[in-house]
Amino acid sequence: MFKKILIANRGEIALRVICACKDLGIRTVAVYSEADRYSLHVRFADEAVCIGPAKSALSYLHIPAVISAAEITNVEAIHPGYGFLSENADFAEVCRASQIVFIGPTPEVTRMMGLKQQARSAMKAHGVPILPGSEGILSGVDEALDVAGQIGYPVILKASAGGGGRGMRVVRAAEELPNAFNQAQQEAEGAFSCPDLYCEKFIERPRHIEFQMVADHHGNVEIFGERECSVQRRHQKLIEEAPSPVLSAEVRERTMAVLKKAFAAIGYRNAGTVEFLMDTDGSLHFIEVNARIQVEHPVTECITGVDLVKAQIRVAAGEKMPDILGGPVTFRGHSIECRINAEHPETFAPSPGRIQALNLPGGIGIRVDTAAYQEGVIPPYYDSLIAKLISYGQDRTEAIARMQRALDLFVVEGIHTSIPLHQRILSDPAFINAEIDTHYIQRFLEKTKKAVVED
Repeated sequence: MFKKILIANRGEIALRVICACKDLGIRTVAVYSEADRYSLHVRFADEAVCIGPAKSALSYLHIPAVISAAEITNVEAIHPGYGFLSENADFAEVCRASQIVFIGPTPEVTRMMGLKQQARSAMKAHGVPILPGSEGILSGVDEALDVAGQIGYPVILKASAGGGGRGMRVVRAAEELPNAFNQAQQEAEGAFSCPDLYCEKFIERPRHIEFQMVADHHGNVEIFGERECSVQRRHQKLIEEAPSPVLSAEVRERTMAVLKKAFAAIGYRNAGTVEFLMDTDGSLHFIEVNARIQVEHPVTECITGVDLVKAQIRVAAGEKMPDILGGPVTFRGHSIECRINAEHPETFAPSPGRIQALNLPGGIGIRVDTAAYQEGVIPPYYDSLIAKLISYGQDRTEAIARMQRALDLFVVEGIHTSIPLHQRILSDPAFINAEIDTHYIQRFLEKTKKAVVED
């Protein structure tokens, strides 16, 4: 096992990794920007190194600074968390060249998964169901028109190196495609320095379902069930839950079996999430792989009892999944996560600033992952996530009730937060009845706006 690990991240995920390391008896090194000098991950790590000014490009994304911090503190491994350098194949390669273990997939697999069309082709080759679409990168508008004509409109153009909804355009008719293609290509080039696009059949009202997996260095792959992530705004998730309230046991078992074979075949290592769209007939269609731990991993931990971050570390140290798990993975109960963001609950405008008062909820069935504290500052430079509020119950009804209770007890003063929005969603009959898809939030906001106008 490692003696010392550097955490190349900040905020709640950095604290989450520190906790896992403490459980394993591993010393930790925090890196931080000048804006995060008084952050909790800096306080609770065994050592801390400032790696640059507030801007991410000059600190958390600055590979030479991170590697230098690792070398001067003599760490054996680096955990990248999520975001920042977590899916940067070049960073993983530099770690390998520096003889530092990167706690994640190999650079080769990370690079393949980062190029969505390559990942799509790899999954198709190993039997994972995918949407009809182009066989490779589109050469131009003419090929896009040919593919769209074959699979039928509507279609969606996607950036091969994309993420977060950038470089994507829905096309409903042939005459719209040339302009949409050029817009998506320009956006992809600007966002990812890669203009490559591919095309897929567009599902009108899909549900977003993702499967958690961890693979070791010995060919063992374990799938930890699925999460429902359909409550999202502009491709950014707001609420996640496990298991999905609509996925059948038959589809779950079949999908887990095919994913085990596929990820063993491509030589995947460490944690990853496989994302699917579910159409109205309950069929799943692969969209991408996130080659890292996810923000929403706690809901999977709640229903399986498995510490996924500890599993990541133990896998990276060479341990085998059967030894890590100690038996078959079982699923019990239901868990929901609300992302509490520093933003206005109606306008969604960012709300950085100082937290003047803070009360974190507790009680049975409640977990809070956060790096926030009273008088702490939420800086304007990074993601607006303040905390992850997680509930667990014997079933979905109990998980919802406990989440409603926790939201009522969660107090953050001095800045705006998304708590009021979550309170409204958790009381919405459509959410309670699991009548959700990726367009749920749009309908919900329109409905609530109409109700305010009528009042």
